Amino acid sequence: MASHRKPKRPRPYSLTGPTARTAATLALAGAATGTALEGTGHAAPRPTPAQVKTEVDRYYQEAEAAAERYNGAKEKARAAEDALDELRDEAARKTEGLNAARNALGSYATAQYRDGGLSPEIRLALSASPDQYLDRAARAEHMAGRQAAAVERVERELRGVRQVRTTADSQLARLKDSQAELGVHKRSAEGKLDAAKRLLGELTAAQRADVQNDGTSVSDGGNDGAPGTDRGTAVRAADRSAARGSAQAPTGRAARAVSYAYAALGKPYVWGATGPSAYDCSGLTQAAWQAAGVSLPRTTYTQINAGSRVSRSQLAPGDLLFFYSGVSHVGIYVGDGKMIHAPRPGAPVRVAPIDQMPFAGATRPA
Repeated sequence: MASHRKPKRPRPYSLTGPTARTAATLALAGAATGTALEGTGHAAPRPTPAQVKTEVDRYYQEAEAAAERYNGAKEKARAAEDALDELRDEAARKTEGLNAARNALGSYATAQYRDGGLSPEIRLALSASPDQYLDRAARAEHMAGRQAAAVERVERELRGVRQVRTTADSQLARLKDSQAELGVHKRSAEGKLDAAKRLLGELTAAQRADVQNDGTSVSDGGNDGAPGTDRGTAVRAADRSAARGSAQAPTGRAARAVSYAYAALGKPYVWGATGPSAYDCSGLTQAAWQAAGVSLPRTTYTQINAGSRVSRSQLAPGDLLFFYSGVSHVGIYVGDGKMIHAPRPGAPVRVAPIDQMPFAGATRPA
């Protein structure tokens, strides 16, 4: 009879005796060698000034894009709050009207209650002047109908206001959530700015000045462009006295906007600032054109749609210039291929060539 037992599996090969000790020694030696090599590995090479500039520019661009989105959400939230306040005021007025109508009906109901013990037929029979009684009764019935219609109308309006107010509350809550989310992005960008500062700190003073200057007329290294310093005063004075070129603004309003931008030279960049002591990029352009009597939207991505588009070859002083694919930066053209803009945190308002950033478009405010 054939056996049905399973064949025995071969045992795993194992090292014993001197062979095992030799293998263990080699393994430990290899591990030690690996550790030693890892410990003695070369540190990552320090970035070149060009690499630092690329990283710093990227950090600044991301930070500014987040700030512009934050500004837009803040404007929407403010508008929603204003609309909500108006709705609340309207609801209060309609509630007062409703209460007045109810009080009037209450007085009428009280009078009816006082006469409630007698039927209309008996009161008519007992009246000294049946004609007068009938006339008063008709007027009272008409008044009651008017009062009821008034109450129904006010209640209907109040229900509508409550519905709109509920909708506005929900919308405002969503906007605040969105604003909070943008705040997270902004704090993340601030962390990137701190990283940029650390990168700049690894450069020599000369390298740092070259990276920060960007070919512009005001350096933002240290306190070079800060208001109140001798260096800052000197560079601002130099900028304001610089020739403004032969290009003429197409309108008086454009000329006033350009003059305002020149007067803002040297003032610091601050997130969300619209002047007069500090600006962000869209805050500066908004304030400049506001001084000329033209109201612009708050953010870069809304300002680009305010006015008529112009090509780069047709630029004139006062035109708004937009940069990067996300339209996250704006400056005001002053002629000769230059603009005035609020560059980034740590850099004051300055004159700069328009080709130092990727051009996204231009518009001419009306």
